[in-house]
Amino acid sequence: MSNTEDEQIAELKDWWGRNGKSLVTGALLALVIVFGWQAWHRYQSNQSQGASNLYQQLLESALTPGGKPDAAQVADIAGKLKSQYGGSAYAQYGSLFVAKVAVDAGKLDDAVAELKPVTLKPANATLGELAKQRLAQVLGAQNKADEALKLLDGDTDQAFLATREELKGDLLVKLGRHDDAFAAYQKAKAALSDEAAVGGLQIKLDDLAKGDA
Repeated sequence: MSNTEDEQIAELKDWWGRNGKSLVTGALLALVIVFGWQAWHRYQSNQSQGASNLYQQLLESALTPGGKPDAAQVADIAGKLKSQYGGSAYAQYGSLFVAKVAVDAGKLDDAVAELKPVTLKPANATLGELAKQRLAQVLGAQNKADEALKLLDGDTDQAFLATREELKGDLLVKLGRHDDAFAAYQKAKAALSDEAAVGGLQIKLDDLAKGDA
């Protein structure tokens, strides 16, 4: 076997020409599948490395020591992730970063534009849930609590249940549905350990309870 991929391809083509397509057997198919699989994995590895490098640049631009990211640089790097690795987890996490920068700048419509595509076709379940919850928060800030609540319908992984239910509670408070909000906060509390359930969530429960007193 030759040492380079070009030589391997040349040998495979030569074999094909000498033996004819009629001799396609299980052995040849196995050879083609294995060769193609190895090439695909090399391609995927290169793609992943390129996306990883861009994502690292994005992190460095967004998570600055001073806490003030360069919005233009974040958008530029995230744009490269989208154009070169669109649909990948790296590109979609990039969209979440761009959305955060947009929210911090008060550009809520821009944040919605970044988050909505991720909710529609997430690279994985975690990204889908993160994008849904962040989009719901943005919609809530736009006084679209009803639309936000629809996003949060249905089941979710136990790991995200507490944050989802707490967010539902916040949205329901905006709508003046205090009983429903209290129930949502209770579900959020039940999904947490006793230690984690104290703090801001308990304060929200206490405030609603006082309001009913």
